[in-house]
Amino acid sequence: MEHGAVSQEKASPKHVFLHLFVIVVLYYSTVNFLILLFQYINYLIPDLLSQTDYYQMMFSSSLIRFAIASLIIVFPVFILTSRYLNKSYVKSPAIREMRIRKWLIYFTLFVAALVIIGDLVQIILTFLQGEMTTRFILKALSVLFVAAIIFYYYLRDLKQEKPVKSTKYFVWAIIVIVTASVVAGFFIIGSPKTERLRRFDLERVVRLQDIQGQIINYWRSKEYLPGKLADVEDKISGFVVSTDPENNTPFEYTVKGPETFELCATFNLVSEENVVNPSVETMPASKSGLESWKHGAGKTCFERTIDKELYPPYQKIK
Repeated sequence: MEHGAVSQEKASPKHVFLHLFVIVVLYYSTVNFLILLFQYINYLIPDLLSQTDYYQMMFSSSLIRFAIASLIIVFPVFILTSRYLNKSYVKSPAIREMRIRKWLIYFTLFVAALVIIGDLVQIILTFLQGEMTTRFILKALSVLFVAAIIFYYYLRDLKQEKPVKSTKYFVWAIIVIVTASVVAGFFIIGSPKTERLRRFDLERVVRLQDIQGQIINYWRSKEYLPGKLADVEDKISGFVVSTDPENNTPFEYTVKGPETFELCATFNLVSEENVVNPSVETMPASKSGLESWKHGAGKTCFERTIDKELYPPYQKIK
């Protein structure tokens, strides 16, 4: 058999699918690794004008969790599959010469080259427009760094006739970098237990917003506040006053004035940011148009005063 020929015994359909598989998990791991880097930059360097950022992505702890979960599973699969294929190359050099492998590598080099060029063009364009920020530079360099590593690795792989020892050190360095990025995520998002407590707090806010919306509707219908939360329950619409999602205790409600009331709940953690419900009926009873549900750990009360201009009684709208 000629050099470079691939026999059916040594290069089975299994190897075809393994080469396809390793490239797919490489792309998937790369995307999630970049998501992690972007989110870390968003966390460390918040930007109120992020809508104008070339890499439009606000900080999201849920994205960090998804990326970490993906990397924990997918990246080891990529490493183990690559290792298996490298061992196959040593035993059967013909497998290394498979056309599907070279096509996939050249396609990956093509994609990586386009990403590098596009990233560099965007850096220059952003600089010329005078919109260069630390946040943008770090994200652009992250993309450049990842694309350059992939391009370098596979270009070097094409030039080598067989795997060399130095490649192992390169791979170990990548493993260390990815592992460190995953570990860093837990310092930002916290433990699963902390996340569960935070989700309870978020659900408390959602339920308080629903109750507040119903109180406002009650006032608009009757022009006075309900004496107790049970008064806003509606058998026709099916609205029932919800309770604390964690311990099923009722929320505290107090009438403070003709148009002023207070809702109280006990939270597990300090809120990370303001929570805004864009729903019309649960919009804040204030002139600002935004409603803060910022809270501390423990009992927190939210005082609301209904603005008659924003929420006029229904009978006066006619």
